Amino acid sequence: MNTATFFEKFDLLAGAPGAVARMRELVLKLAVQGTLVEQRPAERSAADCVREANKPLIAFIPSDSRDLPLGWAALQLGSVVASNTGGGTPSKANPGYWDGPIPWASVKDIQSEKHLTSTIDSITEIGLKNSSSNLIAPGRLLVVTRMGLGKLAINNVPVAINQDLRAIEPTTALDLDYAYLLFKSLKMVGSGMTVKGITVDKLHAMPVMLPPLAEQKRIVAKVDELMALCDRLEAQQQEREARHTVLGSAALARFGEAPTPANLQFLFHKSYDIAPADLRKSILSLAVRGKLVDRFIDEGTGTDVLEAVDIAIERLDAAPGLPDHWAWARLDKIATRMDSGWSPACMTEPARKGFWGVLKTTAVQTLEYQELQNKALPPNLTPRPEHEVRDGDILFTRAGPMSRVGILCVARPTRRSLMISDKIIRFHLVDGIDPDFAALALSAGYSSEVIDGLKSGMAASQVNISQTKLRSVPFPLPPLAEQRRIVAKVDELMALVDELEDKLDEAQISGAELLDAVVAELIAAA
Repeated sequence: MNTATFFEKFDLLAGAPGAVARMRELVLKLAVQGTLVEQRPAERSAADCVREANKPLIAFIPSDSRDLPLGWAALQLGSVVASNTGGGTPSKANPGYWDGPIPWASVKDIQSEKHLTSTIDSITEIGLKNSSSNLIAPGRLLVVTRMGLGKLAINNVPVAINQDLRAIEPTTALDLDYAYLLFKSLKMVGSGMTVKGITVDKLHAMPVMLPPLAEQKRIVAKVDELMALCDRLEAQQQEREARHTVLGSAALARFGEAPTPANLQFLFHKSYDIAPADLRKSILSLAVRGKLVDRFIDEGTGTDVLEAVDIAIERLDAAPGLPDHWAWARLDKIATRMDSGWSPACMTEPARKGFWGVLKTTAVQTLEYQELQNKALPPNLTPRPEHEVRDGDILFTRAGPMSRVGILCVARPTRRSLMISDKIIRFHLVDGIDPDFAALALSAGYSSEVIDGLKSGMAASQVNISQTKLRSVPFPLPPLAEQRRIVAKVDELMALVDELEDKLDEAQISGAELLDAVVAELIAAA
């Protein structure tokens, strides 16, 4: 496949992750390798252009030993640099140096835009005179040489610069716009103990391949044309994604009305993309609102479950409505046991089978127990069997980073000799409440929202929920048989989501591999 064919057929590869970004990278790479436009023997060679600019041509031999395109020259970057000017920062202690009429550029002004037309900060004439900053004429290449190494822009207005930037003036042998492409392709490697930077000498010694000046201008025009195509493709992708989002939301709504495996598979459609995480969230939301399975009258009601264990019915005015045969109950009314564990200083590796260990909070994933996430108890410490986790324990993460608090699972199956830490709350509920349904019911819907609101702490990196607060959480309660049917239906649908997600991952990998292969073929042929 040649370059022209690739860009014509690009829409076939556009579904691969990062496809447009890869296309931009390919355009830049091909531009500096001499394969985007034709070479013309009648044009002055790059070597002649350098000599006419009165600069010594310091040549090198390309490491890949490929023949240079006709008229190109392999040389050090310094051969095409007319001037390289540094900058500085006026004293921050003197307010008379700042907020003047002179734009002052620093690394934060050099972003993704090619042209720099304004700066965040400005300085005064006296600030410029009393610092090592320099006023740079328009039409220079502003290159970040430390604190963001390699970022660059062309200034369209006069600017002063700070010490992290260099203002490079190309010789007449190097077109300014081509210089921008050339510098974007450079792989600058910084050095330094704290801030990585590159010296002027090392920058000027970098090897580059230079086309004739006339060809540079044709390359710039072709790159502009192809980058405009990238912009259009990116806009089309964004528009398509917006439409897909609307279609996906509608499909999720239809699934909510009829949550069957057949309708679930319909959600994975080539016309729209629904994130599997969103689908899992939707399934759990339907489950805790009583919309996932049918009601069988002979199974009784949630009120029957409470009355069977002599628990008075409590009205929860703030809670949203449930199916008529469900009931709300607070955890403190239906919990028969609630405790937390012990967090001694442990070894870093997991406990071997038969030896004691302490569960990390990462052992508790949403509706999934991972017993291998534990730390071995040191031999000099005596285990505390009262904290040993047992099959059927409901585990709740009560402390840690914001995203890790309030997660539930059932410890099933689990091996012996593992203890819960003091960052995990373990609880059991009255007869008539399935533990798997309990973990599910508290992981979504209104109960989950209440749990999120109970989190407290000084920072998102360390929050907690006390046992007292957890006991106040409302719990949606259907009859036991329905609880078990809901759990079975959730398991069925989640397994199907896993299977479909694997297929999506395989398709994305295949698309990415195909794009990589085509790009590699084009580069190798260049």
